[in-house]
Amino acid sequence: MITSLTVLLLSGGALIGFLLAVLGAGGSILLLPLLVSGAALPTKVAVPLSLLVVTLLALGNVGPYIRRRLVAIKPALILGLPALAGSWIGGSLVKAGLIPEPAQLGILAAAALLASWLLLRPSAQAQPSGDRRSAGSPMALAGQGVLVGLLTGIAGVGGGFAIVPALVLLAGLPMQLASGTSLVLISLNSLVAFVALGHWPGAHLPLMLPLIGGGAIGAIIGQRLAPHLPELRLRQGFSALLIGSALLTGFEAWERHHRPLAALVRAAASRQVAPFPSGSVRPFSPSSPMPAHHE
Repeated sequence: MITSLTVLLLSGGALIGFLLAVLGAGGSILLLPLLVSGAALPTKVAVPLSLLVVTLLALGNVGPYIRRRLVAIKPALILGLPALAGSWIGGSLVKAGLIPEPAQLGILAAAALLASWLLLRPSAQAQPSGDRRSAGSPMALAGQGVLVGLLTGIAGVGGGFAIVPALVLLAGLPMQLASGTSLVLISLNSLVAFVALGHWPGAHLPLMLPLIGGGAIGAIIGQRLAPHLPELRLRQGFSALLIGSALLTGFEAWERHHRPLAALVRAAASRQVAPFPSGSVRPFSPSSPMPAHHE
């Protein structure tokens, strides 16, 4: 029986697979809100499940980029090794319970908005497609790698939406080369963060089937279109995707932050209207009968 949740996961998986094939990013930043808001999963379950799915979809999409030699080894090492360390640290912080659920979602929303702003800057869009800019400082790229890794471990995302802007803006890579390199880093980054979290979402593994199935369909379509799509349009579409996902994730973080407070208010209100237990003294009101007076 095909349920509405199955259709939602199939559609979401297809979009995620397409984006990973075309952009080398965008999968997990959509997948986490899909699992949290669409499938109503707690973040503790959604994060490792998201990391598993993104790892598999990234590995499935990296093949065509490797065949076209669109993986930059040196920038991958400079950014990737610090990112792996950051992933382990971030996952360990979450495992220790040091980062609450609303903070995880809020960090993801803020990072998505920042990456979108970087890609929409006029200086980032002015470079013609196919031109290679001079690379930035390796230290800046390594520092970005640490931040990407922390984000992966904390928010349960592959980090592609931050890796691609870093490779484009700091390493000077064209979009296609940045996308292929990003897929390699996403798969390794997600796997390390998953191991650091140490939580196996066994009861929810069946949700992976429609996600992987839809992702495979989207990946096939995306791999055929990727070599023919203009870089500027890719950046603009990616930025719009980031903004939409940030708004959705930010709303979910706000709601989960205020949910315990609303529960406390309701509990306090119920205590105020609860009947007085037997033997307790009721407050006097004008409508209450006056107690008898004995001489």
